[in-house]
Amino acid sequence: MTILALAGLSPAFGQGAALQVASYPRRRIGRVSRLTVDQPVSFQYPWKDFNSTNMLVKLGVPAGGGVSPEQDVVAFSTLCTHMGGPLTGQYRGQWKVLGPCPFHLTTFDLTKHGMVVAGQATESLPQIVLEAKGDEIWATGVMGLIYGYHSNLARRA
Repeated sequence: MTILALAGLSPAFGQGAALQVASYPRRRIGRVSRLTVDQPVSFQYPWKDFNSTNMLVKLGVPAGGGVSPEQDVVAFSTLCTHMGGPLTGQYRGQWKVLGPCPFHLTTFDLTKHGMVVAGQATESLPQIVLEAKGDEIWATGVMGLIYGYHSNLARRA
């Protein structure tokens, strides 16, 4: 487990926030050249099961944690952090948000590390840590806890 200090996320306290990042083996999940702006692509990570479904998307605008020359390619879990509602198919490209969740209408800003912009959730969406090597996009870790797991390092409890 790696701890990242994210300066500027906690201005009210005058210091950066700490964020845990679970590292996993690198897995190639796509190519920058095959992505179209605002057309999400689903992929499984870190495990190959239903609860590790994520989306990779080229936003067309720079984003926190974004890769590619434009820093606009990001990836997130598609399970709402509030109660695990399915967010697949809920991407709204005109606003660069994921949601609303069909359970309680939570919506997440994908340009700002998946932070909550409306709804019941109190935690940002888990963001998949990406690396771009040339045209290839690799998943290397997860920032945040995937819904339904007590730890991103172990199978569901």
